[in-house]
Amino acid sequence: MASVTLKGNEIHTLGTLPANGGKAPEFQLTKNDLSTVKLSDYEGSRVVLNIFPSVDTGTCAQSVRQFNQEAAELDNTIVLCISKDLPFAQARFCGAEGIENVEMLSDFKDGNFGKGYNVAFSDGPLAPLLSRAVVVVDEKGNVLYTEQVAETTEEPNYKAALEALMN
Repeated sequence: MASVTLKGNEIHTLGTLPANGGKAPEFQLTKNDLSTVKLSDYEGSRVVLNIFPSVDTGTCAQSVRQFNQEAAELDNTIVLCISKDLPFAQARFCGAEGIENVEMLSDFKDGNFGKGYNVAFSDGPLAPLLSRAVVVVDEKGNVLYTEQVAETTEEPNYKAALEALMN
């Protein structure tokens, strides 16, 4: 398990993120229209997985806004914002915020994304929500970059994630 903090208090995830250079685990998540999407549906495009506990928190909402802004400038790259929020809440947030350059996906049905990527909290007040992390995947489904954000209330390193796309 990985150790992170929430306001300085240690909590844990199920494990470590997928290894750089390895294949990104396949997943099935729910879109805002309640259809199902898989990682393999994005083959041929670079994919940024912006993973977080809930869009109803300031830091999570800011990560969606920031990646939405950055995604508008990226070629052949899709940003997926993933949480356990209900698709209805995700759609409401995007509508209210004018978010159009990222896709919101939910792990609410079975939590298998959180388990497959080892990002689900295993203890603490946020269990079993998803921890804050970023995974960047190339066109062939290989992991280029990962970041498990050490303090849950802090934003990810956007610059490092986006630079991984430039290599």
